[in-house]
Amino acid sequence: MQTNPTHSSLVAVGDSFTEGMSDLLPDGSYRGWADVLAARMAARSPGFRYANLAVRGKLIGQIVDEQVGVAAAMGADVITLVGGLNDTLRPKCDMALVRDLLSQAVERLAPSCKQLVLMRSPGRQGPVLDRFRPRMEALFAIIDDLAAQHGAVVVDLYGARSLADPRLWDVDRLHLTADGHRRVAEAVWQALGHEAEDPDWDAPVPATPPPGWMTRRTTDVRFARQYLLPWIGRRLTGRSSGDGLPPKRPDLLPYGDTTP
Repeated sequence: MQTNPTHSSLVAVGDSFTEGMSDLLPDGSYRGWADVLAARMAARSPGFRYANLAVRGKLIGQIVDEQVGVAAAMGADVITLVGGLNDTLRPKCDMALVRDLLSQAVERLAPSCKQLVLMRSPGRQGPVLDRFRPRMEALFAIIDDLAAQHGAVVVDLYGARSLADPRLWDVDRLHLTADGHRRVAEAVWQALGHEAEDPDWDAPVPATPPPGWMTRRTTDVRFARQYLLPWIGRRLTGRSSGDGLPPKRPDLLPYGDTTP
């Protein structure tokens, strides 16, 4: 791969992970790894353009139907595609269908850009991940196969030591903190052939004293009330947190170096 390449455009496709939750900005919007990556790329390439079609809660079928064709038509230098994980977290998941839909997405996107980037999504340590781990790993095997067939780059976040640490995950236990997103941006940056800005992005987070029993129980109750029960309710009723929401940045427009 070319070292320190210059790319003139980036299109990000996916769900809440790519939208940037929970990297919250003061105005109530989300930043996230894709915005951080775009800012770095823009600093190297005058006139750089960026679109982010991601919408929280989207399944891979919705990503294919709503985002893939739009992204392919933009003709960007780099396209990132992260999808399918929401499918694996549903009570019922047809992995054969997930494979077919991901194949459709990659087959459409790979010829339309100079470099397609796929990812093995990060996983937080804990019992919830353990329950869904076999499906997740089946998804990642599909991604590896498709990348090998179509010349895509795979960024392995699932194997990242730092991103498994619960301290890099927000209180909802589903989305990364700002520092987690920064580390993802660094991983993609390096995978694209750029010189490392943070060679230690995957280093384990320094140890801190574990929270006490009362703090853990209070946190668990808050998590269940504010996040787990609403999430279960949406699953049971077929609703999504992204219903009715537009893409984050729907047009491929100039993007300045405004993100730290």
